[in-house]
Amino acid sequence: MEGEIKNLTKVWILAITCLSYCYLITSRIPKGFLRLISLLPIFYLFITLPLSLSSFHLTVVTYFFLTWLANFKLLLFAFGQGPLSQPNKLFHFVLVASLPIKIKPNPPPKSKNDTNPSPQISNPIQKSHQVSNSIKLVIKIVLLVMLLLVYDYRQYLHHHVILALYCCHLYIELEIVLAMCATPAHIFGFELEPQFNEPYLATSIQDFWGRRWNLMVTNILRPTVYVPVQHISSLVVGRQRAQLLGVVATFVVSGLMHEALYYYLTCMSPTWEVTGFFVVQGVCVGAEILVKKGLVTVAIALDGFGGR
Repeated sequence: MEGEIKNLTKVWILAITCLSYCYLITSRIPKGFLRLISLLPIFYLFITLPLSLSSFHLTVVTYFFLTWLANFKLLLFAFGQGPLSQPNKLFHFVLVASLPIKIKPNPPPKSKNDTNPSPQISNPIQKSHQVSNSIKLVIKIVLLVMLLLVYDYRQYLHHHVILALYCCHLYIELEIVLAMCATPAHIFGFELEPQFNEPYLATSIQDFWGRRWNLMVTNILRPTVYVPVQHISSLVVGRQRAQLLGVVATFVVSGLMHEALYYYLTCMSPTWEVTGFFVVQGVCVGAEILVKKGLVTVAIALDGFGGR
């Protein structure tokens, strides 16, 4: 474990050095193709750095923060877009690039004639929201403890049940960690990127993937994959088909990134099962979009017919 901590320290020192280079040197290069070329060595390093680690948790965290989030944020930065185009301090740039956080927006200045008592009114609402979040956090901690106790009886459980428990464990553990990180992030003027929005309340596949599950990834894949693919393909196949191509392309990239994560953890050749799963999900979301648009068209037609 001591050697693993040393490797982790080396990895993150190198990562901070690379991000400092991006802020101090790359930011001075005009945005566009030239800036993208200057970032290629950083992309390569961030892809290979997690391979220096061997423990499960450290590899997953480093892969997610550097190989996935940081590389995609830097890809947007190459074209003058995304969260890295906002920070005006090296400290902020490094943190926003390497962690799932964003800079809190400055509150609008108050005018001298402003007599709106809304801040005083909103305090009880904010306190109620904080209490609700605290109760949810306690419930999740209790559920996590119960899951850990259930693992002692895994030999009596079906393999699929154990896999479902692992998924619940991952979700609850991430929620707890992010909730505990929220307070120190606020102290330093940052906000945590939203990760989950009660995915168990999803009403459809599109609602689950687009608005409730792993929102951090959704928010970074939308501007880096979905929007460019939709924009380019709309010039060839039309707007509606371009939207479907953008959705499928986003899920394909997500599947490849998940496939890479399995390779980092197992060092085994990919089976492409994970990528196939996400491709199927993308096709299902695209089909759902088509069905919803068809129903809306039918409803409008019926409404117009009834009006006559």
